[in-house]
Amino acid sequence: MIDQGASDLTLVSNNCGSGEIGLAALLKAGRVRKVICSFPRTANSTVFPELYRSGKCELELTPQGTLAERIRAGGAGIPAFYTPSAVGTPLGEGKETRSFDGRDYLLEHALRADFALIKGRAADTHGNVVYHKTARNFGPIMAMAADVAIVQARSVLAPGGIDPEAVVTPGIFVERVVQVAEPAHESELVAAGATYP
Repeated sequence: MIDQGASDLTLVSNNCGSGEIGLAALLKAGRVRKVICSFPRTANSTVFPELYRSGKCELELTPQGTLAERIRAGGAGIPAFYTPSAVGTPLGEGKETRSFDGRDYLLEHALRADFALIKGRAADTHGNVVYHKTARNFGPIMAMAADVAIVQARSVLAPGGIDPEAVVTPGIFVERVVQVAEPAHESELVAAGATYP
């Protein structure tokens, strides 16, 4: 995306990246206007904290379960929902509150994306995807909530190459599949001090 030139982006992610690669590189390049995430600062987060403190990037902090549900709702066509998460905290300030059965809930709006960049373990040429471990947490719902889902997979198989019972994201939600047989691991790149570009 840095090479492509996209700018004024709103990112939806669990975190803001590590070191100076991936999401952090996109932030460092000044391409991101706003981040919607649960963990803006991780152990190796060096770029986002400074951008946020200097007012160069907005942050919408969302509890992790609420973030996942906002994305899932966007993919399911549900415009908003109520949740007890963040009631009575600074994250709930200014949000509509309703009481159900004596308990307060906040109104949260669904999230959709123009593009979703998703990592899969394997995909077939129809876009059916299986994931590796925690990539399954957000990948499937983000594919549903995006207008265009682009999947990076270690292997791309012919139709029928993935057992239909194992498919997590059906191809109906995927527009593009890109094979990267030996993807770089973010933790190794950060440890090596890699930067992009």
